[in-house]
Amino acid sequence: MLTVALPKGRIAEETLEIFEKIFNKKFIFEDRKLILIVDDFKFLLVRNQDVPTYVYHGSADIGIVGLDVLEEKELDLINLLDLKIGKCKVCIGIKNEDELDFSKPEIKVATKMLNITKKYFSKRAMAVEIIKLYGSIELAPIVGLADAIVDIVETGTTMKKNGLKVTEDIMNSSAHLITNKNSFYTKKSQILNLYEKIEAII
Repeated sequence: MLTVALPKGRIAEETLEIFEKIFNKKFIFEDRKLILIVDDFKFLLVRNQDVPTYVYHGSADIGIVGLDVLEEKELDLINLLDLKIGKCKVCIGIKNEDELDFSKPEIKVATKMLNITKKYFSKRAMAVEIIKLYGSIELAPIVGLADAIVDIVETGTTMKKNGLKVTEDIMNSSAHLITNKNSFYTKKSQILNLYEKIEAII
């Protein structure tokens, strides 16, 4: 049996559609259940941010996760395929009336993506104080907690509504199919069979 970690959240619907086409049946997790058995597959419904962890530790053989999460987690996994769904960007946002001052000795950046943020600013040789937040990140510059934020942007509407603008793009992201290294060797034919079916659909 192949265990697949599926993400909750913004890419959940598009992800389920792919598997519904492959198996030609509706995927419904009833009564808040988090496990669904379909044919020789076990599907786990987990938070997008947790998909790489489940796959890395072997609790799932494969998973679907945003590239931004994959980059942030920095786990030793095999990235098989870009599914070209759930497209977004990781961007730097600041207040509309501000400019990002790269000459400052240090700037404060609020984000939930610590590793992506550290990497980006270290490449720019900028000293930053990173403030870890878990949500409502757009608030940080408005209330003076930070000079800038690093966050996911799909349409930019949330930033605009909160008086912020995108000043720089850090990376593009979309959903990717990933696999555990051991699973890839022990269940290679099953994984590649599913990989080919997904590739044919996208």
